Amino acid sequence: MPLFLVATPIGNLEDITLRALRVLKEADLIACEDTRHSRRLLDHFGISNRTISYHDHNERERAAELTERLLRGENIAVISDAGMPGISDPAYRIVTAAIERGISVVPVPGATALISGLVASGLPTDAFLFLGFIPAKRQARREKFESVRERRETLVAYEAPHRLRETLIEAREVFGDRRAALARELTKLHEQFMRGRLSEICAELERAEPRGEMTLVIAGNSGDNFAIAPSGEENVPLREQLTHLMMMQRISRNDALKQLAKRRGMTKRDLYRLMLAEEQNDEANGDEATEISEAEAGSIEPE
Repeated sequence: MPLFLVATPIGNLEDITLRALRVLKEADLIACEDTRHSRRLLDHFGISNRTISYHDHNERERAAELTERLLRGENIAVISDAGMPGISDPAYRIVTAAIERGISVVPVPGATALISGLVASGLPTDAFLFLGFIPAKRQARREKFESVRERRETLVAYEAPHRLRETLIEAREVFGDRRAALARELTKLHEQFMRGRLSEICAELERAEPRGEMTLVIAGNSGDNFAIAPSGEENVPLREQLTHLMMMQRISRNDALKQLAKRRGMTKRDLYRLMLAEEQNDEANGDEATEISEAEAGSIEPE
């Protein structure tokens, strides 16, 4: 018999599918991350089938046991406390064990927080990178962020509410003040989305204690996703914008110029000459400016 991986609701019980209900009712055994938690769900839908625990602490031993049951012809479904088994939840070992023994693995799709948070974030969805749960320790968290800083895909991760503020601060230090979205209590009564720059979301959290399950979505490494300065791009000198991009994205001056030029619809050479004119104007008005020579402007790489 095949092994079924059955998605369960992440909050709203109406999100369970008709297929999921049928598979669970037909199962000889339902492997649950937490049998007591799952029993409440099963009882709600009138499913009285036998259950067995399958969680992080017994996964290795239980996977072998369940595989033998499958080989004897039992019909087994795996569920987690919420969402899709295998997505930051136990299932990997039983799946690999079943595949190695020639047993079919059948996914029964449904609700999952990472997809729900991503599609409603307002950030690009054509490509994304799921980071799972963000490491609890600061050093490990920073290393994780550093490892994906250059990725252009939208980043999606889960985080605990009591670590959320320090995670947002750490993310801003590594990524710069990128666009982001925070999804709280998805599909539940108090579902909430916070959208804006990392700094803006962090400031919003200062006004209310974060509670519930959190899905964090952060823009990838694209020039269009960075804030130039808190006061707004139009009020910031071009030289400062350039320096900010170089520091936040750890990129060369030429690459930073390319990003700024693209946003303004001009060539890098024209942007550099505009920067020269801006600083000459500051100098004429008695403001301190960094000297830029015509020769330096002419040395910019062509498009």
